[in-house]
Parts: sequence; C-alpha cells; structure tokens
Amino acid sequence: MKILFFSRLYSPHIGGVEKHLAKVSEVLIQKGHKVTVITEKYAAGLKSKEIIEGVEVIRLPHFKEGKSKKFKIWKWLWKNSYLISDADIVHCHDVFFWYFPFRFIYPFKKVFTTFHGYEGFPLKLKDVVIHKLSEKLSMGNICIGDFISKWYGTKPNFVSYGAVDLSKTEKKEKRISGAVFIGRLDEQTGILTYSQAVELLRKKIPDFKFLIIGDGKFKNKVGKKNKVLDAVGNATKYFKNYEYAFVSRYLSILEAMAEKRLVFAVYDNPIKEDYLRMAPFSKQIVIFTSPQELSSKILYYQENLMAQQKITEKAFAWVKKQTWEKLTDMYLKLWQA
Repeated sequence: MKILFFSRLYSPHIGGVEKHLAKVSEVLIQKGHKVTVITEKYAAGLKSKEIIEGVEVIRLPHFKEGKSKKFKIWKWLWKNSYLISDADIVHCHDVFFWYFPFRFIYPFKKVFTTFHGYEGFPLKLKDVVIHKLSEKLSMGNICIGDFISKWYGTKPNFVSYGAVDLSKTEKKEKRISGAVFIGRLDEQTGILTYSQAVELLRKKIPDFKFLIIGDGKFKNKVGKKNKVLDAVGNATKYFKNYEYAFVSRYLSILEAMAEKRLVFAVYDNPIKEDYLRMAPFSKQIVIFTSPQELSSKILYYQENLMAQQKITEKAFAWVKKQTWEKLTDMYLKLWQA
C-alpha cells in the first residue's frame, strides 16, 4: 500500500508523536509498504523533500501562525494533490484540518486519524468541536489514551498507549542515586513540581542527583541547581543510569518501565489526572500532584526496596508486550476494516 501520513512535526524534530510515527513507518516499510509523511518545515535549513530511514518526508513551506495559515496549507496541498490521489491510505496525526477540504474532493479516499494528547486545560469548545468533526469525517480512529473518550466524547476504533523497544542486553548498570526527567520544560510536563520536590528531598538526601533532559521556557530556572541536557532522541541510556524516572507522558513512561525504573508521574489538572489514572499501567507507576507528596513517596520507596521492585516487575511484564509490531498491526487492522 501507499500510505500518506500528515503530522505537524517529524524527524529530526524530537517528540512523542514524531517517534510514534517514525517507528510505525519503519515497521510498515519492513512489511513492504511505501510511506510518505507531509509535515511542517519547522526550522531553517531543513530540506523540502528527503528520505529519512526509508520514509519520504515532504515539508510544507514555513507559514506564519494565524487565521490564514490553514488556507495557505490547503493551497499548497491543492497544488500537490497528486500526493493524495496516489495514496491508498491517508492518515492524519491530530492535524485532520489540513485534509478537511480534500475529504469532500476525494469522498471515497480512505482517511483515518490518530488523536494524541490534549490541547490544554480547561478545554476550549473550539478544540472539542474540531476534534469531534475530525472523528466524524474520518473512517476510523486510534486514540492514544482512554481519557480522550471521556473528555472529547470520541468513540475510538482502537486505543493505544504507544510501544517500546526492549533493551537487547541484560547487563546491569550501576544506578545513580537520583532521578532523570525527560520532556519539555514547561507547564504541561510538571518540571517545576519535580524540581521543587528535589529541593525538599535534598534536605533529607543531600546527594540526590537530578538530571533534566529537554528544552523550554523554564530551562534557566531549573538549571540553576540541576544539570540540564538538550533533548535527545533516545533516552533509554539515561533511564538505565538513574534510580527513578520523573516522566508523565506515555511514551517516556513506557520507556522507563521497559528499563525497570520506578516512574513518578505528576498531574496538575483533572484531564492530566485522568490521562494517568485511566491508563492500564496506572497501578504500576506512582501518581502525585504536589512536591511534598513526591518527596514523601521517594523517601518511602528508599526505605522499601521490595515494594519498589514489585511495582517495576509488574510494569515490565505489561510493557514488554507493547511492541511497535503490535501497534503497527493495529493500524493495518484499522485500515482494512
């Protein structure tokens, strides 16, 4: 099959959706399918067209944000409509509005959507309406998380939480007493809550290490007392080295679980709480909402290593079944339904 994906961002940009799409595309190519991704040229110097790991990546010109942006995207897609007409499957990752007018120009073209995450809290009516319209005009969808059904009223064909590559080596690394955070350094990832909790912890455990990997507006603030590295594509090696994982996004949670690391995930609004508590692995991670709560939980597990091991072993038993092959088969079943 010829598969055309739409995604706002793609490699070399680093992020959960980008990795999800790249890994699924990799398996699809191994199965003999042709994959093309239409995405944004988010930075100067990026090529308008290139092949990345067998995937044909075609980048839209850089359009400034604003009300006219969608019309510019539609105009570009109209000029390059052969990409749509040649595809057997069109699949949008959140950005169904890019495809919106072509749903009527190509009424029998198979088009699907994967819904990743949420826009923020509280949800705006506009976002819910666009989400619902995307669902109705798609021929099927995958929701990344059960919380989407509750908050958007979506009826998913399939629900996924992502997938992982398991380490090929069983060599045990010496763990650093501390935690690693991976994600954007902004409000949505809870980095300030994690950072404040570490300050409290260091009153009891002065040598508690805290490595932060990511970028964002809070970089300078959290970097005053902690080591900060730029975002990386493969965070597994960092999870191997540290005792705990401070992460609250699905893909990073799964990657930490695959390394048998105890995950501490923060929420600061009702949607994020459901995002975490409605997940099938919710009892295999530690969910909290305040720096004080995190600090006390770390101290508890420092004293109760058996309890920590019990959680991480159960988490590993679940996550080892979440392969990219299995997730790709979900896509193929959706398209063939």
